[in-house]
Amino acid sequence: MIEAKTGFIDHSQILHVLENSSSPDRGEVAEILSHALEMKGISAGETERLLMVEDNELIDEICRTANRIKNEIYGRRLVLFAPLYVSNLCKNDCLYCAFRTTNTSIARRTLSLDEIRKETENLVSQGHKRLLLVSGEGLGESALNYFIKAIETIYDVKIGNGEIRRININIASLSVDGFRQLKAAKIGTYQLFQETYHYNMYKKMHRSGPKANYVNHLTAIDRAMEAGIDDVGVGVLFGLADYRFEIMALLQHVRHLEERFGVGPHTISIPRIEPAEGSDVSLSPPHAVNDRDFRKIIAILRVSVPYTGMILSTRETAKMRRAAFFLGISQISAGSRTNPGGYSEDDSGAQFSLGDHRSLDEVIADIAGHGYIPSFCTGCYRLGRTGVDFMDLAKPGLIQLYCLPNALTTFKEYLEDYATAETKVAGEAVIEEQLANIPSDEVRKKTVGSLREIESGKRDLYL
Repeated sequence: MIEAKTGFIDHSQILHVLENSSSPDRGEVAEILSHALEMKGISAGETERLLMVEDNELIDEICRTANRIKNEIYGRRLVLFAPLYVSNLCKNDCLYCAFRTTNTSIARRTLSLDEIRKETENLVSQGHKRLLLVSGEGLGESALNYFIKAIETIYDVKIGNGEIRRININIASLSVDGFRQLKAAKIGTYQLFQETYHYNMYKKMHRSGPKANYVNHLTAIDRAMEAGIDDVGVGVLFGLADYRFEIMALLQHVRHLEERFGVGPHTISIPRIEPAEGSDVSLSPPHAVNDRDFRKIIAILRVSVPYTGMILSTRETAKMRRAAFFLGISQISAGSRTNPGGYSEDDSGAQFSLGDHRSLDEVIADIAGHGYIPSFCTGCYRLGRTGVDFMDLAKPGLIQLYCLPNALTTFKEYLEDYATAETKVAGEAVIEEQLANIPSDEVRKKTVGSLREIESGKRDLYL
């Protein structure tokens, strides 16, 4: 029986829904969306009904509701980060990935600490404050020690006013003790994507290597949280299995974490398969997701888990990323490279193809030009407002008293230290406009004071 091999993901229940559900009518969708606007999330059954919607007008209604929820909770903020790939060595044979062990068409490389420092210096010089450390699963027993030294090296880089203030981690599953050591190294969020929750597709896509163990991979987030890492990120690689199955299973994962640990994931990532050198499936995914359904995926996740951050990478084009901001995305990567050494040299040996090749400054200019606030804030993480503490502030709406001011001050730092003249003009206009949206007169006055201090040369001012 498949069910015995899939941990807490109930395949039978999901498949029953997919095989026996019809599309909801306008009245049922309106009732669900009215419930969603209470900003408390919707039930699993309600999410399942929205997933069955195929009418374009009703999908537009879901998207408009997602936008209202996103603006109410996150405002116009968009958190920016960059991935830092440190190794493309890998023991796994994942059919969709260029790093797969059987792929002989890419050069393999693991960065030295000096090379990691150089990559970090290049990212800091662009204005980045948040990184996602990424590695293939090929370093063996030395991996954890290597990652800890890499983290120390990244945090040690200081260039002028620039530094990395938060390092998130996307690496292979560890033991509870291994996760404790990562937490002690002062990581931010630990990310690990199931790629696909569909067991049969998972086994087909992961032919060999440690990642081929479905349940061990699925329960990695549990071990991270057991180790005290309360900021975790999950995700799906859309295109492998039916996206409706994936969302239902993903939300089962969310509920499992909430029931066991009292809090779900801090972020959900939603990449789509992109072409990858040496991949068997990236040019023709088993269940390719078109743009309409991708919009639907983002919107349904936003109304289902309103307080969870949603991440979109540079896999997507600039046009799709702009559309996704409206639908509920709250974090994006910018100026990305997906190969070790990519910020210092060329982009050979990349994990997958990018859809957005713009520089950080070009992305920021575009974001600001559309009225959004690029944010590099790391205040909550450094003050311990994570996990349950973050949700206790987010659910009653109190987190806006911190997030909007901190977004404005970190954006001001970027404008003063790194922005082109054109970007600075657009950015200053957004800051002036958004100051009026700070809900507290006292906090607004403090923020104005901090902005002036930043102009005078002070940095790292946050609430």
